[in-house]
This record gives sequence, C-alpha cells and structure tokens, in this order.
Amino acid sequence: MFDTHAHYDDSRFDEDRDALLASLFGEKGVTHILNCGCDIPTSLRSISFAEKYPRMYAAVGVHPHEADNTPDDYINRLEQLLQHPKVVAVGEIGLDYYYDTPSRVAQKKVFLEQMRLAERTGYPVVIHDRDAHKDCMDIALSFSKVKGVFHSFSGSLESMKILTKAGWYISVSGVVTFKNAQKLPEIAAAVDEDKLLVETDCPYLTPVPFRGKRNDSGYLAYTIQKIAELRGTTPEHIAKITAENAKKLFRIGDEIERIGDEIEK
Repeated sequence: MFDTHAHYDDSRFDEDRDALLASLFGEKGVTHILNCGCDIPTSLRSISFAEKYPRMYAAVGVHPHEADNTPDDYINRLEQLLQHPKVVAVGEIGLDYYYDTPSRVAQKKVFLEQMRLAERTGYPVVIHDRDAHKDCMDIALSFSKVKGVFHSFSGSLESMKILTKAGWYISVSGVVTFKNAQKLPEIAAAVDEDKLLVETDCPYLTPVPFRGKRNDSGYLAYTIQKIAELRGTTPEHIAKITAENAKKLFRIGDEIERIGDEIEK
C-alpha cells in the first residue's frame, strides 16, 4: 500500500512515532508513504523522516492556512529543498475557503507562486482544495505543464472527469467509508484506473470502523477495501494499481529507492 498523503510530523504522533512507523513498514503492509509539508519547518521534518525510512518520501510546500506566515525568501528555500533526492513533490499547496482566513487574495498569491515553482522545476504538485473547487481547478488547469494530485478529493463527478482528462490524479481518503459521504463513492467507482490514488491524510480522516481515532497508514486497508467493493474488484488489485500510479506520478523508481536505502544506512 502506498499512502500518498500523511502528516507524521503532527504532535499526535510524538509519543510513538518511531515504533509506529517501524510497524507500518513491517507487518502492516505499507510499502511507501509520502509525508507532506505545510510550511518550511514541517517540510524540513518531512525530509528528516524520509532520510530515516527508505520507503518514506517528502513533499515540501506551504499550505493555504500559512499564506500569511511565509518568509520573504520561502520560494528560494523551497527550491533548495527540492534538490534533496527524496523530495518528490511540491505540496501541500492550494486554497481553503472553509474559514476564509487567511484572505483569498493571500492564498491565491502563495498558491500561484508555488505553481510557478513547480512549473520551473518540473515537479508534480499536491493540491489542497477545501470549499474552493472552482478557483483551485482554474489555477491548476492554467498551468498546462504542471501535473499532480487533488488530495482527499471533494469535487464533483464532472470536475473529476475534467481533471483526469487533463492528466491530473484523484486521491481518495477514508471519507469514502463515511455514511454521509455523498459524491465520493460515485467518484471512487468512476475515476479512470490509471488516475486513482489512495491516502490517509493521517492523523485525520480515519476510515470506518475506526472513525474518531487517530489515523495512520495501517488503516489505509479499509479505504482500499471500500474502493474495491465500489469498483467490483479486489483490495489487492486496488493496492497494486494505486501504488503503481503513485510511483509514476512522483517518479519513484529503482534508483530513488536505492538512494533511500543508502541514506538509511
């Protein structure tokens, strides 16, 4: 299983992080994890985790909630972090209008600056989109050379089709198991197989039957099971194709995995 979106830098993992990650990469069936930064400090922590665990990778970026807190040189600093061999994406970046703070103007400015960084450097992006779907789509699609994933997808079936036709990936989280999930089960059943990813967004969005508890990559199996049911296939098939898709998007091949092994040593 490839968990394409995690936040193991969250304080809820402080007491047992190392033991948990060791178990996930051992008996829990997790083969790869992408830990996503939300600002410069969490991006650095994501890199430190990637250096410690050979099958863990890092995305570096500034979350829309941090749009008012960016240092003047943050784009230069992110560009330097992208040079690390286990950094595979710019993210998570995007827009979040749920609280409407920071301002939409500030969020769009930081989002656009990071999309330009991805365009210039050739890295894929991890998009955060909450109650801002039209603006997120408009900006993402305006950068024809940039591709990536809309994480924990919350848009419509129609917008999913527009994005995947343009080469974007759709990531499904534990929300697909929730009883009140309205659009996501239909989307998880319909998205093209070669554009489907899975994630936990841990410690958030824990799938049923563990909803309300701290999430971790081991619970990804429940999300995969639900998607398999919706698509009329097996969990093993969903785990396999989503891992292959993630490796393709984030350009994780034998060489980068060898580098990870060397870093751990």
